[in-house]
Amino acid sequence: MAKKFFVGVDVGGTKIAAGLVTPRGEIIGWEKASTPRAKSAGEVMKVIVRAVRDVISDAGLKPRRLRGIGIGVPGLVDAKTGKVLVAPNIPIAGYPIAAELERRFGVPAAIGNDVNLGVLGESWRGSGRGVDDFVGIFPGTGVGGGVVSGGRLLLGANGAAAELGHVVLDPAGPKCGCGARGCLEAYASRTAIERDIRAGVKAGEKTDIVALNGGGLEQIKSKVLARALRHRDPLVTRVLRAAAERLGDGCVSIRHCFDPELFVLGGGVIEACGDFILPIVKRRLAADPLFKKIGPCKVTRSRLGDDAVVLGAVALARERR
Repeated sequence: MAKKFFVGVDVGGTKIAAGLVTPRGEIIGWEKASTPRAKSAGEVMKVIVRAVRDVISDAGLKPRRLRGIGIGVPGLVDAKTGKVLVAPNIPIAGYPIAAELERRFGVPAAIGNDVNLGVLGESWRGSGRGVDDFVGIFPGTGVGGGVVSGGRLLLGANGAAAELGHVVLDPAGPKCGCGARGCLEAYASRTAIERDIRAGVKAGEKTDIVALNGGGLEQIKSKVLARALRHRDPLVTRVLRAAAERLGDGCVSIRHCFDPELFVLGGGVIEACGDFILPIVKRRLAADPLFKKIGPCKVTRSRLGDDAVVLGAVALARERR
């Protein structure tokens, strides 16, 4: 067996996933572990190394069969140096993750922002395959985004391009986690949806969401939102419609900036509630007077789901080796 493989790593706030991937983009092995909470960068690094080692050994391979490693992290990454500049939820800023993996496994390693790599994965093997100009937007706890223009992922001067969740829709709007007001994330993330549902419950709006969510509202999972939609819950339907309309407004502004052929929407909220949200976004885009004469912009779901970041990390490693 002369074929060599890649490993893609998705470093998240709660879990670290490593996938063994063929050069053609087929995932043939997985390893998952919990992300150490409130630990040092060194502890996080130990889990990453163990996940890479285990996914190789589980397939009966030796490290020499590796061709490269790609890593996606939830933070801003300097594309020139590979340095993690900012990582709000994991203590890895400044830690030489890629260099450490190269030292441990003796192969090239590349690192990038997880959402950007998710978009790169969609470009290589998913809904953006064969499309030179598209935008990916992923509502979840926050709202992540990425842009492919002319067939290339836009990174910007500091690796911080396409922070689409922080496009400001209303400077007088609700406060966002980034510190600004009225960001797309402050309207269309699951965090924002939860906030608005709690406010509706407190105001006495008719709803069964408390019962559907097991008696509390501290966290409302996307699958519970989907169940409430199926039950035609009036509060959840109103809040999700408002979030979808704001997501559509954001897409209109983003279209003005990048003129994409396609929007790829993904993340937990879209996976669970996409049948409700996508038509609203499409109508918002179609109503935009500036682009009406150009023609419609396609909107579709992510095809890769949880595989997107791992495959995007491998795509980055293939480019950099």
